Amino acid sequence: MDKNDLQLSSYYYDLPEDLIAKRPALKRDQSKLLHYKDKTISHQTFSDLVDVLPADCLLVLNETKVFPCRLLGKKSTGAKAEIFILDVNPCEGAFKCLIKSASKKRLGDQYLLDKSDVSISLKHINGDGTFMVAFSGVDNQQELESLLKSIGGVPIPPYIRSGISDEKDLLDYQTTFAKNTGSVAAPTAGLHFTPEAFKKLSDRGVELAKVTLHVGLGTFSPVKSETITDHKMHGEDFFITKENLNKISAAYKNDRPVVAVGTTTLRVLESSYQAIQNGSFKAESLSTTNIFLYPGKKVESIKGLVTNFHLPGSSLLMLVAALIGRQEILDIYQEAIASKYRFFSYGDAMYLDLR
Repeated sequence: MDKNDLQLSSYYYDLPEDLIAKRPALKRDQSKLLHYKDKTISHQTFSDLVDVLPADCLLVLNETKVFPCRLLGKKSTGAKAEIFILDVNPCEGAFKCLIKSASKKRLGDQYLLDKSDVSISLKHINGDGTFMVAFSGVDNQQELESLLKSIGGVPIPPYIRSGISDEKDLLDYQTTFAKNTGSVAAPTAGLHFTPEAFKKLSDRGVELAKVTLHVGLGTFSPVKSETITDHKMHGEDFFITKENLNKISAAYKNDRPVVAVGTTTLRVLESSYQAIQNGSFKAESLSTTNIFLYPGKKVESIKGLVTNFHLPGSSLLMLVAALIGRQEILDIYQEAIASKYRFFSYGDAMYLDLR
């Protein structure tokens, strides 16, 4: 391993502003697909994915569902504030959130939400930069989800139109197969899949399995330590149903290639791989992973990865580099830039064949 593999500065690259995708492709499966295998790159369309996947593979996707967690309002003093709900499940009547406001936060602070007569009270200040708040007239998950559906905004990343979402994002920033509510960000590799793409996969006999990992605040947290091994990785909750666990376990036992759709799916599979192998992993049980993958860390759980192009210096770029090497992935990114691929959440995709 090159000593530079552990230096944050080694994971930066220059990206022209016009290659940051502000909207998805007009048809999701018509985005570009960069196919990498045996150090060779080919350029295709995402709808061609079925032609490059191993015919006997198990394709694993993350079926988490993004909820419109961004609320706008103002403090009782008149100061503007943004509240990002991080968990729709209450804890002792309060909900975990992030509050962006120029004013200092104190216990008992009151916030009045825009487009609503609902108020928020600050109940607890957590030690990690998050807060616990209570809503007037909102006591449970169902009531909060109803409120968010009526006035909440989609939490698109700040590099997409300055993080200001609109009605179109309610559909665009959600996979077509999303099922289990809990994410503050989309598992973006899954955004390319359409009913037509799934039909092609089915016609070829590609088997699908689903996992659920709820993407949390940490997905936006930058790596700040120059030596990346000093970075503290965020935790994210995940679970696998019994039916899907059986599919994944059988694929491993029969030595079938497992292909992950997205870094979130890879985090689930790599975190649970040993337990699935020895039969100790518990289906339906909620687990938490803070796994941090980077060059030098061996990845055993997959033979392929479908993923988007990630931000410079991000833990996601380091994760992909763990699969094929830092310099190799940076070379691929330079090829993608030269070929005018669109980057980040609404951008194009690549498939890394690791066999």
